[in-house]
Amino acid sequence: MAKNSTSTTTVPDTAWLGRGRHLGPEPEQDVRRNLIALKAAGVLDDFLELDPVEAARSTVLHPRDESADPGPSARRLFEARWQVADDVTVRAQLTTYDPESRRKDGDGVIWVLAAEAELPWDLEWPSPATMFWPDSERVPWDHDTVRGVRLRTTNHLPKDDDELRHRLRDCTRQSWSLHVVVHEAMTPDAAGQQPVSTFLPPGLRHRVVEHRGTPEQAQIADFAMKRELGVRMPRGGGVVLPVSPQGPEYDAERFTVRSVFLDGSEPTELLDRIMEFAALPRPLPADAERALTRLRQGWHLLTPDEELVHAQGMVTKYAEALDAMTKSCDLYREAAEAAQAALAEATGGDGTVRPAAPGHVKADGSPLSGFTKAFGRFRNPNK
Repeated sequence: MAKNSTSTTTVPDTAWLGRGRHLGPEPEQDVRRNLIALKAAGVLDDFLELDPVEAARSTVLHPRDESADPGPSARRLFEARWQVADDVTVRAQLTTYDPESRRKDGDGVIWVLAAEAELPWDLEWPSPATMFWPDSERVPWDHDTVRGVRLRTTNHLPKDDDELRHRLRDCTRQSWSLHVVVHEAMTPDAAGQQPVSTFLPPGLRHRVVEHRGTPEQAQIADFAMKRELGVRMPRGGGVVLPVSPQGPEYDAERFTVRSVFLDGSEPTELLDRIMEFAALPRPLPADAERALTRLRQGWHLLTPDEELVHAQGMVTKYAEALDAMTKSCDLYREAAEAAQAALAEATGGDGTVRPAAPGHVKADGSPLSGFTKAFGRFRNPNK
């Protein structure tokens, strides 16, 4: 996959984008089983599995668009369609990729998910991630592309200062997720260890990564975050980290919560700040833009009505192409007949070119002028 970079566009309010790593042995089999189960339960309207090469060749809507090609490292491409809010259609594509390098153990398989609804995304709608991946702790699909970071759980910050700064830098520059850091004023009990993401609405639950600082990490975490990101880590509080590059809408003070009680109760203030941050305009990474373009222009799972419209469009295109070919053949036939007439005129009908008497030939009266006019029709078929 291409290295992640950021474009000047922002994520559309109709889109849901996610990226991560599956560390298990059979990621595609996990997706396949979940899709089959959800379709049988009536959750999905339909789904489709494609080989990436064949998917690029058989793109329905834009067969010549290069953005429909998932790339050489793609393994499988899955499409799914479902309804939310009774009559709002959601279309989604999940593509699995081999990692860029196999040198490190545990790299797993990278996945990219792009979903788009017919209306602006409602956070109460189901998470597209659980339409493809089983919502089970036993299936390790929820690892971020940043090593050592995982969704659906708490991630303790590294103890080493350099490693901590690298973690913060990678999360804000490379990850597609929203990152939150919570400092534990004291070591929480089992209820307090519950991730904050469990209290979030379904549409945001799998887009947030929670980092935890232990009680003794207050100063080192505060120093690293101030140096790398320009934000402070309040003791016993939490902060929503900015993205890179940081937009003008982000206010570090606004997205800092001074106190977060880790006793199993709902951290209302922190949740409000997370959802407020999620609603801000968000830069669209280049990889995410390609995934969204591929979803829009490389879609295969058509409804019967869409198939009818597509077939009618193809009939119109074929009719136009046939008409253009017929006109072209007529033009070539006329040019050939004109060339034969010019040849007959120049040779007198016996195949021998007779030169004109000296001093009596005008520039336009050359025996070859007929050929020039005739074959000029090939160069300018509009004449």
